[in-house]
Amino acid sequence: MTIVYFQLFLYVMNMINLVKDTISNDDIDKLVGWLQTYPRLTKGPLTLELEQKWSDWIGTKYSVFCNSGSSANLLMLSAYIENTRMQKDRNKLKIVVPSVSWATDLAPIIQLGLTPILCDCNLNDLSIDLDHLNEIITSHGKIDALLLVSVLGLVPKMDKIQDICDKHDIVLLEDSCESMGSKHKGQNLGTFGSMSSFSTFFGHHISTIEGGFVSTNDKELYDLLLSLRSHGWDRDLDKKSQNKLRDAWDVSGFESLYTFYYPGYNLRSTDLNAFIGIGQIDNLNEWGLVREKNFRLYQRLIHNDYWKPKLYPNSFVSNFAYPIIHPARNEIAQQLQNNSVEVRPLVCGSMGNQPFYKKQYGKIKLPNADKIDEYGLYVPNNPKLTENEVTIVADIVNDVITCKNTP
Repeated sequence: MTIVYFQLFLYVMNMINLVKDTISNDDIDKLVGWLQTYPRLTKGPLTLELEQKWSDWIGTKYSVFCNSGSSANLLMLSAYIENTRMQKDRNKLKIVVPSVSWATDLAPIIQLGLTPILCDCNLNDLSIDLDHLNEIITSHGKIDALLLVSVLGLVPKMDKIQDICDKHDIVLLEDSCESMGSKHKGQNLGTFGSMSSFSTFFGHHISTIEGGFVSTNDKELYDLLLSLRSHGWDRDLDKKSQNKLRDAWDVSGFESLYTFYYPGYNLRSTDLNAFIGIGQIDNLNEWGLVREKNFRLYQRLIHNDYWKPKLYPNSFVSNFAYPIIHPARNEIAQQLQNNSVEVRPLVCGSMGNQPFYKKQYGKIKLPNADKIDEYGLYVPNNPKLTENEVTIVADIVNDVITCKNTP
Protein backbone atom coordinates (compact mmCIF):
# COMPACT_ATOMS: atom_id res chain seq x y z
CA MET A 1 0.00 0.00 0.00
CA THR A 2 2.87 2.38 0.82
CA ILE A 3 4.37 1.76 -2.63
CA VAL A 4 1.02 2.53 -4.28
CA TYR A 5 0.71 5.85 -2.40
CA PHE A 6 4.30 6.73 -3.29
CA GLN A 7 3.64 6.01 -6.96
CA LEU A 8 0.51 8.19 -6.79
CA PHE A 9 2.55 10.95 -5.14
CA LEU A 10 5.16 10.80 -7.92
CA TYR A 11 2.40 10.84 -10.56
CA VAL A 12 0.79 13.95 -9.08
CA MET A 13 4.10 15.74 -8.50
CA ASN A 14 5.20 15.11 -12.09
CA MET A 15 1.90 16.05 -13.71
CA ILE A 16 1.75 18.80 -16.29
CA ASN A 17 -1.37 20.53 -15.03
CA LEU A 18 -3.84 22.72 -16.83
CA VAL A 19 -3.51 25.19 -13.97
CA LYS A 20 -0.81 25.91 -11.44
CA ASP A 21 -2.03 27.89 -8.46
CA THR A 22 -1.86 31.63 -9.04
CA ILE A 23 -2.13 32.22 -5.28
CA SER A 24 1.45 32.09 -4.01
CA ASN A 25 2.79 31.38 -0.53
CA ASP A 26 3.51 35.10 -0.24
CA ASP A 27 -0.14 35.84 -1.08
CA ILE A 28 -1.24 33.44 1.65
CA ASP A 29 1.14 34.99 4.19
CA LYS A 30 -0.26 38.44 3.40
CA LEU A 31 -3.80 37.12 3.72
CA VAL A 32 -3.04 35.59 7.12
CA GLY A 33 -1.50 38.86 8.29
CA TRP A 34 -4.56 40.78 7.12
CA LEU A 35 -6.95 38.35 8.84
CA GLN A 36 -5.05 38.82 12.09
CA THR A 37 -6.11 42.49 12.06
CA TYR A 38 -9.75 41.28 12.41
CA PRO A 39 -10.97 43.20 9.34
CA ARG A 40 -14.41 43.32 7.82
CA LEU A 41 -14.80 40.16 5.73
CA THR A 42 -18.07 40.80 3.90
CA LYS A 43 -18.28 43.12 0.89
CA GLY A 44 -16.79 46.46 1.88
CA PRO A 45 -13.95 48.88 1.07
CA LEU A 46 -11.61 46.26 -0.40
CA THR A 47 -14.28 45.22 -2.88
CA LEU A 48 -14.50 48.84 -4.05
CA GLU A 49 -10.70 49.02 -4.27
CA LEU A 50 -10.56 45.83 -6.34
CA GLU A 51 -13.33 47.03 -8.67
CA GLN A 52 -11.50 50.30 -9.33
CA LYS A 53 -8.16 48.56 -9.84
CA TRP A 54 -9.73 46.10 -12.26
CA SER A 55 -11.48 48.89 -14.21
CA ASP A 56 -8.20 50.77 -14.50
CA TRP A 57 -6.45 47.66 -15.78
CA ILE A 58 -9.06 46.42 -18.25
CA GLY A 59 -9.92 49.92 -19.51
CA THR A 60 -13.54 50.60 -18.53
CA LYS A 61 -15.15 53.22 -16.30
CA TYR A 62 -17.00 50.80 -14.03
CA SER A 63 -16.78 47.22 -12.78
CA VAL A 64 -18.82 45.14 -10.36
CA PHE A 65 -17.20 42.24 -8.48
CA CYS A 66 -19.41 39.21 -7.90
CA ASN A 67 -19.08 35.64 -6.66
CA SER A 68 -18.30 33.85 -9.95
CA GLY A 69 -17.93 34.26 -13.68
CA SER A 70 -21.21 32.42 -14.13
CA SER A 71 -22.90 34.91 -11.80
CA ALA A 72 -21.29 37.67 -13.86
CA ASN A 73 -23.09 36.33 -16.94
CA LEU A 74 -26.40 36.17 -15.07
CA LEU A 75 -25.89 39.69 -13.72
CA MET A 76 -24.93 41.08 -17.13
CA LEU A 77 -27.96 39.57 -18.87
CA SER A 78 -30.29 40.65 -16.05
CA ALA A 79 -29.03 44.23 -16.31
CA TYR A 80 -29.49 44.08 -20.07
CA ILE A 81 -33.19 43.22 -19.84
CA GLU A 82 -33.85 45.67 -16.98
CA ASN A 83 -32.29 48.57 -18.83
CA THR A 84 -35.15 50.91 -19.73
CA ARG A 85 -33.63 51.56 -23.15
CA MET A 86 -34.00 47.88 -23.99
CA GLN A 87 -37.45 47.14 -22.58
CA LYS A 88 -39.43 44.64 -24.63
CA ASP A 89 -41.42 41.49 -23.94
CA ARG A 90 -38.76 39.11 -22.69
CA ASN A 91 -39.81 36.18 -24.83
CA LYS A 92 -39.42 38.41 -27.88
CA LEU A 93 -35.81 39.31 -27.09
CA LYS A 94 -33.59 37.26 -29.40
CA ILE A 95 -30.04 36.67 -28.19
CA VAL A 96 -27.42 35.06 -30.42
CA VAL A 97 -25.10 32.74 -28.47
CA PRO A 98 -21.99 31.04 -29.86
CA SER A 99 -22.30 27.28 -30.23
CA VAL A 100 -18.85 26.90 -28.66
CA SER A 101 -19.32 28.65 -25.34
CA TRP A 102 -20.30 27.53 -21.83
CA ALA A 103 -23.41 26.29 -20.04
CA THR A 104 -23.78 29.52 -18.09
CA ASP A 105 -23.71 31.62 -21.24
CA LEU A 106 -26.81 29.88 -22.50
CA ALA A 107 -28.57 28.94 -19.24
CA PRO A 108 -29.33 32.50 -17.99
CA ILE A 109 -30.85 33.38 -21.35
CA ILE A 110 -33.23 30.44 -21.04
CA GLN A 111 -33.91 31.03 -17.33
CA LEU A 112 -34.69 34.72 -17.90
CA GLY A 113 -37.26 33.86 -20.56
CA LEU A 114 -35.33 35.16 -23.56
CA THR A 115 -35.00 33.42 -26.92
CA PRO A 116 -31.52 31.97 -27.54
CA ILE A 117 -30.29 31.38 -31.09
CA LEU A 118 -27.15 29.29 -31.45
CA CYS A 119 -24.61 30.48 -34.00
CA ASP A 120 -22.06 28.06 -35.42
CA CYS A 121 -18.38 28.72 -34.83
CA ASN A 122 -15.71 29.38 -37.42
CA LEU A 123 -12.66 27.15 -37.67
CA ASN A 124 -10.09 29.93 -37.49
CA ASP A 125 -10.51 31.51 -34.05
CA LEU A 126 -13.42 29.31 -32.80
CA SER A 127 -15.65 32.37 -32.31
CA ILE A 128 -18.89 32.90 -34.23
CA ASP A 129 -19.13 32.13 -37.94
CA LEU A 130 -19.94 35.52 -39.48
CA ASP A 131 -21.65 33.97 -42.50
CA HIS A 132 -23.93 32.00 -40.19
CA LEU A 133 -24.56 35.13 -38.11
CA ASN A 134 -25.69 36.99 -41.22
CA GLU A 135 -27.94 34.05 -42.15
CA ILE A 136 -29.50 34.20 -38.68
CA ILE A 137 -30.14 37.93 -39.03
CA THR A 138 -31.80 37.35 -42.41
CA SER A 139 -33.94 34.40 -41.33
CA HIS A 140 -34.91 35.43 -37.77
CA GLY A 141 -35.61 39.11 -38.26
CA LYS A 142 -34.59 41.56 -35.55
CA ILE A 143 -31.75 40.25 -33.36
CA ASP A 144 -31.52 42.15 -30.08
CA ALA A 145 -28.15 41.11 -28.70
CA LEU A 146 -25.06 39.05 -29.41
CA LEU A 147 -23.26 37.39 -26.52
CA LEU A 148 -19.75 37.04 -27.94
CA VAL A 149 -17.36 34.49 -26.42
CA SER A 150 -13.63 34.68 -27.14
CA VAL A 151 -12.77 30.98 -26.84
CA LEU A 152 -9.62 30.13 -24.86
CA GLY A 153 -8.38 33.70 -25.30
CA LEU A 154 -8.29 33.54 -29.11
CA VAL A 155 -9.06 36.92 -30.66
CA PRO A 156 -12.20 37.13 -32.87
CA LYS A 157 -12.58 39.41 -35.90
CA MET A 158 -13.71 42.30 -33.73
CA ASP A 159 -13.92 44.94 -36.49
CA LYS A 160 -16.29 42.85 -38.61
CA ILE A 161 -18.35 41.81 -35.59
CA GLN A 162 -18.77 45.42 -34.49
CA ASP A 163 -19.71 46.46 -38.04
CA ILE A 164 -22.47 43.83 -38.14
CA CYS A 165 -23.77 44.86 -34.71
CA ASP A 166 -23.76 48.54 -35.66
CA LYS A 167 -25.47 47.90 -39.00
CA HIS A 168 -28.30 45.86 -37.46
CA ASP A 169 -28.59 47.68 -34.11
CA ILE A 170 -27.49 44.60 -32.14
CA VAL A 171 -26.27 45.09 -28.57
CA LEU A 172 -22.84 43.49 -28.15
CA LEU A 173 -22.20 41.69 -24.87
CA GLU A 174 -18.87 39.96 -24.23
CA ASP A 175 -18.03 36.86 -22.24
CA SER A 176 -14.29 37.34 -21.75
CA CYS A 177 -13.92 34.79 -18.96
CA GLU A 178 -11.24 32.90 -20.93
CA SER A 179 -9.52 35.90 -22.54
CA MET A 180 -8.33 38.19 -19.77
CA GLY A 181 -5.53 40.22 -21.33
CA SER A 182 -6.10 39.22 -24.97
CA LYS A 183 -6.09 42.28 -27.23
CA HIS A 184 -7.28 43.41 -30.64
CA LYS A 185 -5.24 46.34 -31.98
CA GLY A 186 -4.00 47.03 -28.46
CA GLN A 187 -7.49 47.13 -26.92
CA ASN A 188 -8.45 44.55 -24.31
CA LEU A 189 -11.16 42.07 -25.20
CA GLY A 190 -14.03 42.81 -22.86
CA THR A 191 -14.03 46.53 -23.67
CA PHE A 192 -15.78 46.43 -27.06
CA GLY A 193 -19.34 45.67 -25.96
CA SER A 194 -21.82 47.49 -23.75
CA MET A 195 -20.98 45.04 -20.93
CA SER A 196 -18.51 42.21 -20.45
CA SER A 197 -18.05 39.36 -18.01
CA PHE A 198 -14.86 37.90 -16.53
CA SER A 199 -14.03 35.00 -14.22
CA THR A 200 -11.53 34.89 -11.37
CA PHE A 201 -12.04 31.23 -10.53
CA PHE A 202 -9.01 29.18 -9.48
CA GLY A 203 -8.45 27.88 -13.02
CA HIS A 204 -8.51 31.27 -14.77
CA HIS A 205 -5.98 34.01 -15.50
CA ILE A 206 -6.13 35.40 -11.97
CA SER A 207 -7.78 33.88 -8.94
CA THR A 208 -9.87 35.18 -6.08
CA ILE A 209 -10.66 31.50 -5.33
CA GLU A 210 -14.16 32.11 -6.71
CA GLY A 211 -15.25 35.35 -8.33
CA GLY A 212 -15.98 37.38 -11.42
CA PHE A 213 -16.52 40.88 -12.80
CA VAL A 214 -18.98 42.68 -15.03
CA SER A 215 -17.45 45.76 -16.65
CA THR A 216 -19.11 48.61 -18.53
CA ASN A 217 -18.70 52.25 -19.55
CA ASP A 218 -22.43 52.97 -19.09
CA LYS A 219 -23.45 54.57 -15.77
CA GLU A 220 -27.08 53.45 -16.06
CA LEU A 221 -26.01 49.85 -16.58
CA TYR A 222 -23.51 50.16 -13.74
CA ASP A 223 -26.26 51.25 -11.34
CA LEU A 224 -28.42 48.33 -12.47
CA LEU A 225 -25.53 45.91 -11.94
CA LEU A 226 -24.91 47.23 -8.42
CA SER A 227 -28.56 46.97 -7.48
CA LEU A 228 -29.16 43.55 -9.05
CA ARG A 229 -26.06 42.15 -7.36
CA SER A 230 -27.52 42.99 -3.94
CA HIS A 231 -31.21 42.01 -3.86
CA GLY A 232 -32.40 44.92 -6.02
CA TRP A 233 -31.92 47.62 -3.36
CA ASP A 234 -30.10 50.95 -3.76
CA ARG A 235 -27.52 50.82 -0.96
CA ASP A 236 -24.47 50.62 -3.26
CA LEU A 237 -25.61 53.46 -5.52
CA ASP A 238 -24.34 57.03 -5.29
CA LYS A 239 -26.63 59.65 -3.72
CA LYS A 240 -27.85 61.05 -7.03
CA SER A 241 -28.94 57.62 -8.27
CA GLN A 242 -30.47 56.74 -4.90
CA ASN A 243 -32.52 59.93 -4.82
CA LYS A 244 -33.73 59.36 -8.37
CA LEU A 245 -35.13 55.94 -7.45
CA ARG A 246 -36.54 57.04 -4.09
CA ASP A 247 -38.28 60.06 -5.60
CA ALA A 248 -39.73 57.97 -8.42
CA TRP A 249 -41.23 55.50 -5.95
CA ASP A 250 -41.88 57.88 -3.03
CA VAL A 251 -39.57 55.99 -0.68
CA SER A 252 -38.33 57.51 2.58
CA GLY A 253 -34.78 57.15 3.84
CA PHE A 254 -35.73 54.61 6.52
CA GLU A 255 -37.93 52.56 4.20
CA SER A 256 -35.14 52.47 1.62
CA LEU A 257 -33.17 50.00 3.74
CA TYR A 258 -35.54 47.24 2.67
CA THR A 259 -36.93 48.60 -0.60
CA PHE A 260 -36.25 46.53 -3.72
CA TYR A 261 -36.48 48.26 -7.10
CA TYR A 262 -35.52 45.28 -9.26
CA PRO A 263 -35.89 41.49 -8.97
CA GLY A 264 -32.32 41.09 -7.79
CA TYR A 265 -30.08 38.39 -6.38
CA ASN A 266 -27.34 38.02 -3.82
CA LEU A 267 -24.32 37.61 -6.07
CA ARG A 268 -21.88 39.46 -3.82
CA SER A 269 -18.39 38.25 -3.12
CA THR A 270 -16.43 39.23 0.00
CA ASP A 271 -13.56 41.48 1.01
CA LEU A 272 -11.56 38.32 1.73
CA ASN A 273 -11.77 37.37 -1.95
CA ALA A 274 -11.13 40.99 -2.94
CA PHE A 275 -7.97 41.11 -0.81
CA ILE A 276 -6.55 38.21 -2.82
CA GLY A 277 -7.60 39.76 -6.12
CA ILE A 278 -6.00 43.16 -5.49
CA GLY A 279 -2.56 41.56 -5.45
CA GLN A 280 -3.33 39.31 -8.42
CA ILE A 281 -3.96 42.14 -10.88
CA ASP A 282 -0.36 43.33 -10.54
CA ASN A 283 0.77 40.07 -12.19
CA LEU A 284 -1.58 40.10 -15.17
CA ASN A 285 0.70 41.78 -17.70
CA GLU A 286 3.62 39.46 -16.98
CA TRP A 287 1.44 36.35 -16.89
CA GLY A 288 -0.21 37.31 -20.17
CA LEU A 289 3.18 37.55 -21.87
CA VAL A 290 4.06 34.04 -20.68
CA ARG A 291 0.73 32.66 -21.89
CA GLU A 292 1.23 34.21 -25.33
CA LYS A 293 4.81 32.92 -25.51
CA ASN A 294 3.60 29.40 -24.67
CA PHE A 295 0.83 29.70 -27.25
CA ARG A 296 3.28 30.61 -30.00
CA LEU A 297 5.60 27.78 -28.94
CA TYR A 298 2.75 25.27 -29.19
CA GLN A 299 1.93 26.71 -32.63
CA ARG A 300 5.50 26.08 -33.77
CA LEU A 301 6.04 22.67 -32.17
CA ILE A 302 2.75 20.87 -32.81
CA HIS A 303 2.62 19.44 -36.34
CA ASN A 304 -1.10 19.20 -36.93
CA ASP A 305 -1.96 19.60 -40.61
CA TYR A 306 -5.62 18.91 -39.84
CA TRP A 307 -6.16 22.17 -37.92
CA LYS A 308 -4.42 24.94 -36.03
CA PRO A 309 -5.85 28.10 -34.43
CA LYS A 310 -5.52 31.30 -36.44
CA LEU A 311 -3.53 34.20 -35.05
CA TYR A 312 -4.56 37.46 -36.72
CA PRO A 313 -2.29 40.49 -37.25
CA ASN A 314 -2.56 43.15 -34.52
CA SER A 315 -3.80 40.59 -31.98
CA PHE A 316 -2.33 39.47 -28.67
CA VAL A 317 -3.46 36.08 -27.35
CA SER A 318 -3.39 35.72 -23.56
CA ASN A 319 -4.13 32.06 -24.15
CA PHE A 320 -6.22 30.20 -21.56
CA ALA A 321 -5.28 26.75 -22.91
CA TYR A 322 -4.03 25.48 -26.26
CA PRO A 323 -6.73 23.99 -28.52
CA ILE A 324 -6.23 20.93 -30.70
CA ILE A 325 -8.70 19.55 -33.26
CA HIS A 326 -7.88 16.17 -34.79
CA PRO A 327 -9.75 12.97 -35.68
CA ALA A 328 -7.41 11.11 -33.29
CA ARG A 329 -8.72 13.22 -30.38
CA ASN A 330 -9.44 10.26 -28.09
CA GLU A 331 -6.07 8.63 -28.72
CA ILE A 332 -4.27 11.95 -28.14
CA ALA A 333 -6.17 12.49 -24.87
CA GLN A 334 -5.45 8.96 -23.68
CA GLN A 335 -1.74 9.21 -24.47
CA LEU A 336 -1.48 12.58 -22.72
CA GLN A 337 -3.20 11.19 -19.63
CA ASN A 338 -0.93 8.13 -19.70
CA ASN A 339 2.01 10.53 -19.54
CA SER A 340 0.65 12.63 -16.66
CA VAL A 341 -0.59 15.53 -18.78
CA GLU A 342 -3.94 17.02 -17.79
CA VAL A 343 -6.29 17.42 -20.74
CA ARG A 344 -9.93 18.39 -21.35
CA PRO A 345 -12.47 18.39 -24.20
CA LEU A 346 -12.45 21.65 -26.14
CA VAL A 347 -14.72 23.55 -23.77
CA CYS A 348 -18.30 22.31 -24.25
CA GLY A 349 -17.90 21.08 -27.80
CA SER A 350 -21.20 22.23 -29.26
CA MET A 351 -23.85 23.64 -26.94
CA GLY A 352 -26.36 22.27 -29.44
CA ASN A 353 -25.35 18.75 -28.39
CA GLN A 354 -25.74 19.34 -24.66
CA PRO A 355 -28.65 17.44 -23.06
CA PHE A 356 -30.36 20.48 -21.53
CA TYR A 357 -30.42 22.25 -24.91
CA LYS A 358 -31.66 19.23 -26.90
CA LYS A 359 -34.33 18.53 -24.28
CA GLN A 360 -35.84 22.00 -24.75
CA TYR A 361 -35.07 22.86 -28.37
CA GLY A 362 -34.28 19.58 -30.13
CA LYS A 363 -31.35 18.68 -32.35
CA ILE A 364 -29.65 21.43 -34.35
CA LYS A 365 -27.05 21.11 -37.11
CA LEU A 366 -23.93 23.17 -36.47
CA PRO A 367 -21.26 21.56 -38.68
CA ASN A 368 -18.18 23.36 -37.37
CA ALA A 369 -19.18 23.09 -33.72
CA ASP A 370 -20.05 19.43 -34.24
CA LYS A 371 -16.52 18.86 -35.53
CA ILE A 372 -15.12 20.46 -32.38
CA ASP A 373 -17.50 18.37 -30.30
CA GLU A 374 -16.12 15.19 -31.86
CA TYR A 375 -12.47 16.08 -32.43
CA GLY A 376 -11.59 18.91 -30.02
CA LEU A 377 -9.50 19.03 -26.84
CA TYR A 378 -7.20 21.44 -25.07
CA VAL A 379 -3.84 21.10 -23.31
CA PRO A 380 -2.20 23.12 -20.52
CA ASN A 381 -1.13 26.73 -20.70
CA ASN A 382 -0.42 28.74 -17.57
CA PRO A 383 2.19 31.24 -16.36
CA LYS A 384 4.25 28.54 -14.63
CA LEU A 385 4.32 26.18 -17.60
CA THR A 386 7.93 25.72 -18.75
CA GLU A 387 9.29 25.50 -22.28
CA ASN A 388 10.33 21.93 -21.53
CA GLU A 389 6.77 21.04 -20.49
CA VAL A 390 5.35 22.56 -23.68
CA THR A 391 7.85 20.48 -25.65
CA ILE A 392 6.84 17.29 -23.81
CA VAL A 393 3.15 17.91 -24.55
CA ALA A 394 3.86 18.72 -28.20
CA ASP A 395 6.00 15.59 -28.63
CA ILE A 396 3.23 13.36 -27.25
CA VAL A 397 0.65 14.95 -29.56
CA ASN A 398 2.96 14.69 -32.57
CA ASP A 399 3.71 11.01 -31.87
CA VAL A 400 0.01 10.13 -31.96
CA ILE A 401 -0.63 12.17 -35.10
CA THR A 402 2.36 10.60 -36.84
CA CYS A 403 1.17 7.09 -35.96
CA LYS A 404 -2.30 7.89 -37.28
CA ASN A 405 -0.88 9.31 -40.51
CA THR A 406 1.40 6.31 -41.11
CA PRO A 407 -0.22 3.74 -43.46
